[in-house]
Amino acid sequence: MRHCCRGKVDILFAYLTRRFSMMLLIIFGASFIAYNLQAISSDPTAGLAESTEENKDYLMANLVRKLNLDVPPPLRYFIWFRGVLAGLWGQFDLGETRQGFSVIDAIGLAIPVTFRLVIAATILAIVLGITIGMVTAIRQYSRFDYVMTFISFLLFSLPIFWVAVLLKEYMAIGFNDFLAAPEIPLGFLIPFSLVAGLIMAGIMAGNRRRFWMVFIGVSVGFGALLQYLSVTSWFINPGIGIIGVGVFAFAFAALVTHISTGLDNRPSLITALASATIVTASYFPLQGLLNEEASFLTVLAVFALTIGLSALVGYFVANIDRRVNIRTGVITALLATLPMILDRFMQEFNGYMNSDAIYQRPVPTLGQGNDLLTEEQKANFWISGLDNIMHLILPTVALTLISFAGYVRFSRGSLLEVLNMDYIRTARAKGLNERTVIVRHGMRNAMLPLTTILVNDFAGVIGGAIITESVFAWKGMGSLFNQAINSYDQNLFMGVFIIGATLTVTANLAADLLFGVVDPRIRIRK
Repeated sequence: MRHCCRGKVDILFAYLTRRFSMMLLIIFGASFIAYNLQAISSDPTAGLAESTEENKDYLMANLVRKLNLDVPPPLRYFIWFRGVLAGLWGQFDLGETRQGFSVIDAIGLAIPVTFRLVIAATILAIVLGITIGMVTAIRQYSRFDYVMTFISFLLFSLPIFWVAVLLKEYMAIGFNDFLAAPEIPLGFLIPFSLVAGLIMAGIMAGNRRRFWMVFIGVSVGFGALLQYLSVTSWFINPGIGIIGVGVFAFAFAALVTHISTGLDNRPSLITALASATIVTASYFPLQGLLNEEASFLTVLAVFALTIGLSALVGYFVANIDRRVNIRTGVITALLATLPMILDRFMQEFNGYMNSDAIYQRPVPTLGQGNDLLTEEQKANFWISGLDNIMHLILPTVALTLISFAGYVRFSRGSLLEVLNMDYIRTARAKGLNERTVIVRHGMRNAMLPLTTILVNDFAGVIGGAIITESVFAWKGMGSLFNQAINSYDQNLFMGVFIIGATLTVTANLAADLLFGVVDPRIRIRK
């Protein structure tokens, strides 16, 4: 056994060594081509050559010396790449920008901004896109399939800048104007309710009688809900409350159990309902913990508490198959705790909207944070967090809508291909119920071709969302790359390029390793 483990470690080490060598070679070749193309296509001294400054010659000579412009581009590249290789022994250096600032420092400030911008959008797009895509595959040729296929193709064809402009116009400017007098007129309420009913009726499969029942029920219910929210001024004093948290918690319990094991699995159902009860019962006791002095660690502690208690319940409820039972309880607790945290943010919305920094226009169109907040407001975790959330809404929605469509199409096609495999027919012939066939056999194998896409998307978004960052004025990697192109800043350009290239090749390595974990047929060889 010891020799077997040692052999596997040696094989893995040899594989990683070979892959890292290839990664370094790829980065070297790609960066060499990019550096020379950038050097040939741009002239950093063009602006100074047309200047009327008296010390123009001095400034130009200083720029030539600082950027080594008197050296041919192929040789100049090796001077720059020496700083990259120095990172192997902890002396990573990407040179200076034209303004004299360190490229590493500029990238260090931009990466967290881009990460904060794209991580939520990427996760939402992946979760929603894959979930809906697989449901459309299961319900192929149903009304739900047709509706979601139409929506995904529509979103897939929309340019990101156009989506961003529409979001600014209606979700920011229009919604802010609405909050000044939050009353929904009947001329808007009735058509909006009918459209919501039509969409839900189209999504729900069934005969014509069920279609009209869903259409009428959703239209009336949604219209009544909007009227209630309008009358109670909910939009300027939002909240979920313990009743809303309880409704969401038990709805999540039923949904998670249905997907995971089925509602007929009594231990899993009891665990999920117990998890929902724990979260709902902890609403008022946790309000004291979630005070103005709370922090991100406090929020994590709340999640850890509810998840831990749910895991204990799942362990003691089931005598067999405890892993599935615990998983059901943990997922339920995780989802059920989210509305409680959201409710705590909502409690600060009215004060935030009426503060001098916001001027009753809470949804911003530009920027990544409000600099006019007072020090007291910045020290309040909930107000500062709410400010960050409000600035994230528009770019997150824009990025999610565009990426969501692609994941829907990819996941649908992948699952349809898997469901036509021989082993799926064999599983059904052996008597396995449809849920087990789809969840344990179909979905897991359908995720295999999506693995590379998912991992590379995470790497790609860190490289920057140029259009989104430009439209919403976020100073991330995309804006930095755009700045480097417009100002003929080669060191800054190559700094962003080398980070993006490194993330891309690393993502490919991670995808290959993940394949070996997900697919037991794949093994690493020398």
